[in-house]
Amino acid sequence: MNYELKKFKDNQVASKILDKGDLHVKIRGNTYEDLFTAASIKEAWDAILEHKNEISILTIYCLIGQRSDRRFYKNESFDLKVIAKFINSMNFDKVEILHPHSSVALALIDNSIEIKSFNYVKKAYHKIGNPVLISPDAGVYKTTHEIAEKLNADIIPSNKIRVDGIPKIKIQGDVYQKDCLIVDDLADGGRTFKLLANELKIMGAKHVFLYVTHAQFNYGLDELKESVNHVFCTNSYKDIHDDFVTQFKVL
Repeated sequence: MNYELKKFKDNQVASKILDKGDLHVKIRGNTYEDLFTAASIKEAWDAILEHKNEISILTIYCLIGQRSDRRFYKNESFDLKVIAKFINSMNFDKVEILHPHSSVALALIDNSIEIKSFNYVKKAYHKIGNPVLISPDAGVYKTTHEIAEKLNADIIPSNKIRVDGIPKIKIQGDVYQKDCLIVDDLADGGRTFKLLANELKIMGAKHVFLYVTHAQFNYGLDELKESVNHVFCTNSYKDIHDDFVTQFKVL
């Protein structure tokens, strides 16, 4: 299925379907404009009345609002719920989401399935040369453990705790003279990863690398360079042109 897009000067997006068949829309999905573009394409496809066995698939590589997976404070909006309702209104037969931040997204979005990050972590793992996998917190331990089992890799958990209001990193294993790969889903900034990398090096880690699927790095990347040897990520959120970063293309 081919389609074309037209963007007007007022930023309105219009779509035109060029032939018949299954529809597969692939978007970064990290802006509301991306979602409206997908909705425009789907509306044009739905207007073709001859659909019989054709299916429609939406692939979202970096779901906007995925961290807003609950109502954090009283009287605040539940943003992921709003986003999910809009996606559901498009009525795609299947919605694929790359490494969502939590299972809440999959629960809220109809017909959704997760695209696992395993293949990208595997690429980073082999480029480094079989490092120890580091789980940065309890929330991602299960996912990192599953990856470690598939790679037959060692895994060491860590947790961030607060002592007298000061964040401290607790690492539960031996990293002396070992290459370490921190594995997580998303990096907005690099502060937590810097703290973890510094602690790993204090404990004798030889090198510390970072893998994140969604590399936003709205701040903190330059600061992270002081502690981490290299970053691996996908280009799900944006393209990064920096020798410090190796990106695996998904879009």
